[in-house]
Amino acid sequence: MNHVKLLFFATIRDRAGVRSVELDVPADITVKDLKEKISADYPTLKDSLKSVLVAIDREYAFDEAIVPPNAEIAFFPPVSGG
Repeated sequence: MNHVKLLFFATIRDRAGVRSVELDVPADITVKDLKEKISADYPTLKDSLKSVLVAIDREYAFDEAIVPPNAEIAFFPPVSGG
């Protein structure tokens, strides 16, 4: 098991009702699997996590990325600008 810290920002934080949470996850969990776990634990985030931006230790990560031990994982809503 790996211990990780999740950080929620902007509307994702509002929907989760917390700024951060720490939890233990399987050693080989992917970002996609982690999002599925969070969706189960926080049903209000299910729709948001479909289009969320994810950063692992301050670097953007895709669904296939393996979450390393003691990682800090941030979840951001998509942004647009002009």
